Order: sequence, then C-alpha cells, then structure tokens
Amino acid sequence: MLYREAGDFKTTYRADNQTFPILFDRVGFWITLAVAWLIVPLVINDYWANAILVPFLIYAIAAIGLNILTGYCGQVSLGTGGFMAVGAYAVYKLMTAFPDVSMVIHILLAGGITAIVGALFGLPSLRIKGFYLAVATLAAQFFLVWLFNKVPWFYNYSASGQINAPERFLFGQAITGANAGPTAQYLICLAFVTFCALLARNLTRGTVGRSWMAIRDMDIAAEIIGVNPLRAKLTAFAVSSFFIGIAGALFFAVYLGAVEVGEAFGINKSFLVLFMCIIGGLGSIFGSFAGAAFLVLLPVALKVIGADLLGWPTQIVSHLQLVVVGGLIMFFLIKEPHGLAQLWRLTKEKLRLWPFPY
Repeated sequence: MLYREAGDFKTTYRADNQTFPILFDRVGFWITLAVAWLIVPLVINDYWANAILVPFLIYAIAAIGLNILTGYCGQVSLGTGGFMAVGAYAVYKLMTAFPDVSMVIHILLAGGITAIVGALFGLPSLRIKGFYLAVATLAAQFFLVWLFNKVPWFYNYSASGQINAPERFLFGQAITGANAGPTAQYLICLAFVTFCALLARNLTRGTVGRSWMAIRDMDIAAEIIGVNPLRAKLTAFAVSSFFIGIAGALFFAVYLGAVEVGEAFGINKSFLVLFMCIIGGLGSIFGSFAGAAFLVLLPVALKVIGADLLGWPTQIVSHLQLVVVGGLIMFFLIKEPHGLAQLWRLTKEKLRLWPFPY
C-alpha cells in the first residue's frame, strides 16, 4: 500500500530527475523538515539536545563531508579528526579576534579555512591512492593535533592549553557559552545541516559530482574521457574539508564549549566518522544521516538497556559498544558494502512491488 506510483507520472525530464521522484518520498521529506523545524524546538530539553540531537546533527555534517571524499570520489581519508580541529581552532581565533562579527560568518569562514588546509593535504592524492593515501591523511591527523598542542598562538597562550568559546548571540539568543539554551543550539546546528545537505546533494548530482564518481570508478578512464584528476581530487578534498570544518566549529563552539585538541579531535574521532560512513553507506547522503544516527543512538540505547534495565557495570556496557560496532563494520563490509542506505533502497523496492513477488 506504500509507494504506489499509479497516477504519479512525470511530464518533464526535470521532474523525473528530481531528488525525490516518488510522491511518497517527497511528502515524507517535507514532513520530516516540518517536524525538525517546527515541532522539535518546542519540546526539546537539555538531555535530548546534549545527548542525541546536537551531536547527531554535527556528526551528520562531518559524515557528509567524509562521504563526499571517500564515498563519491574514492579517496580514503583518516584525517577527519584533524580537519575538525582546524575548524574548531579557526572559529576560536575568529571569535576572539572579531567579536562583533556574526557567529554564522565565523563558522562559514572556519569551513573555508579548513577547505584550504584540506586541499593542501590532498595534494599527495595526485600521486598516491588507496592504502598509501590513507597513511598520508593519517599523518595529517597527527601533525595537526601536534601543531595545535605545541604552538601557543592557536590557544591564545592559555596556561592549560584549552580553548573556551566566548559567549555569542544570534537574534538575541545565546548560542555559545554557559547561557546557551538547547533550542538555540539545536536550531543553529539544524540550519547548517540543512544547508550542507542541500549543497552536497546538488554538488553530487551535477558536473562536479559526476567527475568525482568517474575518478572513483576508474581514474585512468576518467582522465581519458576528459576529467581533470587534479581539479576533481582537489575539489573533493576542499569541499569535504569545508563540511568537516563546519562540523568541527559547531562541535567546539556550540556543543562542547571548551576542548583540548588531543582529547576532542584525536584519531578516535576520525575512525568514528569513518564508521558512520561505512555503516550508513558510502556514496549516499542519506547514508551519512543514517550512520550518524545509528552511532549516536547506540551508546544511549546500550546504556538504557545494559546499565539501567539489566544493571550491568558501566565498563562492560562501554566495551560492549566497541564489540557491537566492530561486528557491524565486518558485517556491512562483507554482506552489504553500501550500508543502511542500500538496505533502505531494497526495502522501498519491495514495498513498491508488494504483494507481488520481488
């Protein structure tokens, strides 16, 4: 009874090529946006904002960025945590140097600075790929963390080496600092998620995205048919780092408020975002949201079931989380490399044909 296409016909190529060609999907998309923008802000509280919604939105932006680079362009990266740190420290320096400028501009500029840094570290991708490129981006991760730890200028010569977000307001509401409320934090993150998702969707469906996918599928053949590898790979690194930089800026300024680079943006952060892309589905914007939601909700679900209901010790629950994530990574890599996004696509196809055999 779902996904029936009788009477849902197209009269133009543009209508047939839209993001959601099926009416049921379009209605569901607009309902989801309406709930996110109009209903959730009215009922959100500190727990839902800090434990689930705000980290989910921030990690979704980071997963979209990494998915552009790894899923769409085929360039493996293990430096996501380092690039998030670039965004965090860039927005911190901008906030302290230009206190009268809007916070939205600071976050976008932090993303732009991260894009430049990401493009510089993407230069080795012109000569190396696969495992060697992963090692090169891993070196970038450690170098950036070391740089922010050892150069006092980045943390304004603080004795502790920690950076703290000054209080900033948007439309009269505090979005950073101790007085920031959950509704304001949620809405600013939701605004950037909406912007980044629409931008990524349009980029991946256009000429730039097709050049990325051509490089991913076979770079030599792509070069033969006229795709410029230099432009395609560097734009993928730049756009990916732009999104990741925005995620890092929001993670520091809006979510945490104070960070120490080694703890907040270490190698574990890079693997976490990579696992989101793998579980959610490489080469899928929806997969980025699905993977982020899954890995944000998993610790909460295990805590409620294991610690609260069954009375297990907290250490056992945290170790169980690692076991579950590791098992799911192996399952999806072996059985379904395209992750939750592919499972959702198969489910929709079965719903479209039900009750007839698939």
